[in-house]
Amino acid sequence: MTTRAGTSVPTPESNRVPTPETVHRPAPWVRTRLRASPLAAVLMAALAFVTVFLAAAFPRVADRGADAALRDFVSQKGLNPTSLQTTSKTRDYDNAAELDRVQRQVTEKVGQQLTLSRPGLAHGTRALGDRGMGNPGYARISDANAPMLSLLYLHDLASRATLTDGTWPTPGTVGGPLPIVISKQAAQTIHIKLGDVIDNGVEGSGAQRNTVVVGLYRINDPQDPFWEDLGCPARACLNAAPQHEHWMTSGFVDGDSLAAMARWGSNAENFWRLPVDPASLRADRLDRTRNAISSFLTGPGATGLIGATGRADLHSVSGLADILTRADERYQAALPLSTIGPAGVAGVATVVLCLAAALTTDRRAGEIRLLRARGGSRTGVLLRLIGEGAATVLPAAALAAALAVVLLPTPRWGQSVLAALAAALLALLAFPARAALLWSRRKAVGGRRRLVGELAVLVVTAAAVAEVRRRGVGTGGGLDPLLVAAPLLLAVTGGLLLARIEPVAVGWLARLAGRGRGLIGFLGLARAARDSSGRRKPSVLPLLALLIAVTTTGFGATVLDTVDHVRTRAARIATGGDIGVSLPDYATLPESFATAAAALPGVRASTGAWVEPKARFVGADQDYTDAYLVVVDPAAYAEIARTVGVGEFDPAKLAAPGGRDTPVPALFSRDLAKRLAAGPAEVRTPNGNGLRTTVAGIISATPALPDPGKPFVVVAAGPAWERLPDVKRINKWFAVGDVDPEQVRSTLRDNGGGQPSGIAKLIAEDAAAAGKATHGLPAGYTVHSSREAAAALADDPLQHAAGRLFWYAAAAGAGFALLAVLLTLFRAAPERTAVLARLRTMGLRPRQGLALILTEALPQTLAAALGGGLTALAAVTLLGGAFDISTLVGARVGDVITPTLVPVLLPTAGLALLVALAVAAETLIAGRRRIATELRAGEQA
Repeated sequence: MTTRAGTSVPTPESNRVPTPETVHRPAPWVRTRLRASPLAAVLMAALAFVTVFLAAAFPRVADRGADAALRDFVSQKGLNPTSLQTTSKTRDYDNAAELDRVQRQVTEKVGQQLTLSRPGLAHGTRALGDRGMGNPGYARISDANAPMLSLLYLHDLASRATLTDGTWPTPGTVGGPLPIVISKQAAQTIHIKLGDVIDNGVEGSGAQRNTVVVGLYRINDPQDPFWEDLGCPARACLNAAPQHEHWMTSGFVDGDSLAAMARWGSNAENFWRLPVDPASLRADRLDRTRNAISSFLTGPGATGLIGATGRADLHSVSGLADILTRADERYQAALPLSTIGPAGVAGVATVVLCLAAALTTDRRAGEIRLLRARGGSRTGVLLRLIGEGAATVLPAAALAAALAVVLLPTPRWGQSVLAALAAALLALLAFPARAALLWSRRKAVGGRRRLVGELAVLVVTAAAVAEVRRRGVGTGGGLDPLLVAAPLLLAVTGGLLLARIEPVAVGWLARLAGRGRGLIGFLGLARAARDSSGRRKPSVLPLLALLIAVTTTGFGATVLDTVDHVRTRAARIATGGDIGVSLPDYATLPESFATAAAALPGVRASTGAWVEPKARFVGADQDYTDAYLVVVDPAAYAEIARTVGVGEFDPAKLAAPGGRDTPVPALFSRDLAKRLAAGPAEVRTPNGNGLRTTVAGIISATPALPDPGKPFVVVAAGPAWERLPDVKRINKWFAVGDVDPEQVRSTLRDNGGGQPSGIAKLIAEDAAAAGKATHGLPAGYTVHSSREAAAALADDPLQHAAGRLFWYAAAAGAGFALLAVLLTLFRAAPERTAVLARLRTMGLRPRQGLALILTEALPQTLAAALGGGLTALAAVTLLGGAFDISTLVGARVGDVITPTLVPVLLPTAGLALLVALAVAAETLIAGRRRIATELRAGEQA
């Protein structure tokens, strides 16, 4: 069979109908694209992973810090203030079993809403009246004051105390003495013996009120907070009230002797202490916890307790609600610093994701236009791009969020998940949204529209700053979003302004460089003044990234630096200098100590002082006012006041004129100013001696009394000692300088004067028995150090959490800012490499090419660093007065945040140096390789 030329003969294979197995199918889009650019996919996944991890981690770090600070704050208040204290009058039929029943019911009811600390649970009965122990031979501080005894029943006393002699008490017999046990240490102090029948006076009916000691015990742990508010069970305590000094201790009865104990004390009260476990408290549930506590005090919870126990007089009190309120106020005060840092990171991360999307769009612009030219719909292309991004972004985001949850466990997850979701969506949609601009209908956008937008940002920023300055921070409670937004808005405004100024300034520098002989400076600066298309147009996004990072870091660093300085000053004021020594009323510092302490290393100025708290100020109208009298050496004390910044004065004003009858110049507190206007005044000591005074100055405070509770008068030691012999003593010592407090304590131990005697000795021994004596000094002898005081103020988990979160955010923001600079370099790399390759063919040396890249890249970095530093200073100036830094300081202060150069300069210079090193590294490593590749183009053809 013949065929026409050019035709083919049909064969069985050609007539075969195609099957699904033989039909060619295009490869999946996502797989093809990921295989085509694996490195870009990996880098995008890494960027999404880091961004989502930080977004999920910062809320969890903040939550953990807030919970830890709350629990520490509540724990420091002690067991009793943080407990629910429930009481009821003792009835005739009450016994241990009845109290145990009420304890179980109360614990069950309260435990349904509050987590209780089982080790701190306590219940029992206390007699409401203390009785004297009139036995002859018992120790008395004065003949008129017999030692006192209080009685209690405490559930499960035997588990917390060890019986040393005798037996535990048994129920008393009718008409007989009430069996009790007391501590062996108290028995030794008061001279009580086992088997003693203690004479406790008579009842109102005339019947004898006696107790019999059947056992002696030893408390297992006298410092255990469990014993708070349970009398004096471990020893004999000293009541040192003037004219009423006496010993006192507690005894314990059997649980079936409650009615007898009530008669012994004229009345008795049952108590049930239910401590709330601080470890169960959460910062996000403070309102719920406060409401639960309030309910048990005066609400439905209290009614439920009465119904469950059948005791109509059941009454509950607790200080925990007030403690939680103060804890919440502290948290709200520290919240701005904890939030500004992460907010800055969010702003920088957003810029970086937009830059990454722009870089990817530039790289794939031809491909996307080709897809549209071949019939691809906008929706179809966008869906393909979203699907491609989902394959890399979503797994990385899910892994990052899961890792944050595992590494930073906390009961709260809502904010963390929302932040992670927002970061993941931004990373997923940034590239498709940027790509959509390629085929959008271009409109002529003139400078007027851009100017209007920038003016709108400026107006919003000005309004936000004005509102923050007007009303302060967080007046409505909770986080103040306006305060968080204000520094970011200032950074954005600074970035827009810098984007206007920077190209003009760099272009001007380029023209100046063009007049010189070198080519590198002019060419690098000229290229820095233009974008990759050659038009004079600022690159706003890199500037914004650097500005936000520098502004938020500088602002927060200024806050922390101010807090440190104010804390040091507050500690100095509280101490009265850098170091101070205080003595109890009965003691006097010998002259040898003042001489030896003044010679210690680091002491710049020191003085001893006598502070008399019981002086009287008598005005010209002969009306008197209780006041402090402070007797000091004027020269040294003036130097201390100047250094501390409290009550500064000219020492020459206290120079006493000649003549014993001439009034002595004195410094008066402001609340005495009106009394001084009436005429000469006099200061009288408790011994009746008087000192006529004249006004040398009026001050609001003085180092010896930085926060006086009543008026004071300061006079020079010379004339005061001459005319008031009873004040020729020293009970305080102050010094300024870098002084080691341990050296002062050692000097005080060696030159502390004689040991106390009489009632003073008993007070010292009682304080030592209570564990109050420290550093080997007698009780009441205290060395105050501003260094130690500042460390104690700073030892606050809330402060540490806020500072730690800020520095984490500062590091993350610096990393993102660095990445923004690198992305900008990568975006301009192809065009820059081509130019350098052409210049290389014209004789440009490799070293000159590298210098050209640095000259082109660094002006924007340096401009952003300088602009960010100025913006940070502006933010501190405008917003610093709105902050209350008392919580961060640890003490109530009235200082405001003011601009300081060093805390802004250090992070600014550090970030600029980091970026410069990164640019240099990228230039030396990647830039040289790309230039060499460009020069070898076509060698394989």
